[in-house]
Amino acid sequence: MCLSSVKIFFKMIKFEHSVFALPFAYSGLFLASDGLPNLKVFLWVTLAMVGFRTLGMSLNRVFDRIIDAKNPRTMNRSLPQRQIALQTVWFYTVLSGIIFELSAYQLNSLCFRLSLIPLVLAFLYPFIKRFTWLSHFVLGIILGIAPYGAWLAAGREFSWVPGCLTLGVACWVAGFDIIYALQDYEFDRSYGLYSVPAVFGVQASLRLTALLHGLSVICWCAAGCFYQLHLVYFIGLLAVTGLLARENWLIYKFGLEKIEEAFLRTNAFVSLILFISIAVDFVF
Repeated sequence: MCLSSVKIFFKMIKFEHSVFALPFAYSGLFLASDGLPNLKVFLWVTLAMVGFRTLGMSLNRVFDRIIDAKNPRTMNRSLPQRQIALQTVWFYTVLSGIIFELSAYQLNSLCFRLSLIPLVLAFLYPFIKRFTWLSHFVLGIILGIAPYGAWLAAGREFSWVPGCLTLGVACWVAGFDIIYALQDYEFDRSYGLYSVPAVFGVQASLRLTALLHGLSVICWCAAGCFYQLHLVYFIGLLAVTGLLARENWLIYKFGLEKIEEAFLRTNAFVSLILFISIAVDFVF
């Protein structure tokens, strides 16, 4: 495999978007470890997250390549334009899956046994939007597994703390995925794909997104209360609340004109600020 194919592959799966999920995995890990986690566990959790996220995005691109070729927004992606061979993408996909499974195995037996759940969801996700508008929520569950998985990776038992983090992430992701789907509103309706905007309309989608993001804040607040985190965390959560409010306002006020700012920049800061708040909370 040549270096150029690696660059094209990483661009295709938007590797930089890994920043969305990684901080939440670290949040669960720091909470489970009551501070700085074991370095070995930290590294394997990182590899597991990157491997799984790469696997999931790659599968989505592979299974959606025919639809992407017909969508004006996505027709210039690497696979529809044949900038990278399908077998090359499958090679990287399988490699990512192996990295994920190996990382889960290295963490502990429970993580390895449970790793089948996100794998199945990753394979199913690209097809769900062909049958139901619940695809946004499935994606939320897939990414929401991150903090709970990291909690279990540290050897902790089931708890409401990572449970609330997971529910919060699931609602947050479902919300911003609905915003992202606004870009394909017309295409989804004409092609017969199911998304919340295509099924329920733009205004209902905006209201649902605001509700989901409100639920996210409530869940993350509950996680902090259950763990008895201190003021630093809740100040960070207040900042996150402001960011989510701004994200929803930008789309409501300016529509798709501000989609990049609302979707990419704002959401990257949401996960990062919450993680930093948790990490700093242990110091103070």
